[in-house]
Amino acid sequence: MTIEEITARICTFRDARDWQQFHNPKELAVAITAEAGELLQHFVWLQPEQIESRAKVKLPEITDEMADVGILLFELAHNLGVDLGQAMLDKV
Repeated sequence: MTIEEITARICTFRDARDWQQFHNPKELAVAITAEAGELLQHFVWLQPEQIESRAKVKLPEITDEMADVGILLFELAHNLGVDLGQAMLDKV
């Protein structure tokens, strides 16, 4: 699926719950930060040699947090009219 197709599914999910009223740019940025913090929580206080093992053991939970960040980021880009795929390509 393309970023646009995934974003359309995200917006359909959001709209079915009437959440758009709560998804202004600031609130989405706050939510992205919160979800990124939940992702980081899996690695906090680990020594370098512990990180790969933790990532393997906690991969389902880490994957869920990565998805949360991505979902919110795709929606924020959509709401602001940003072509996220192009923005990423431009950045790299």
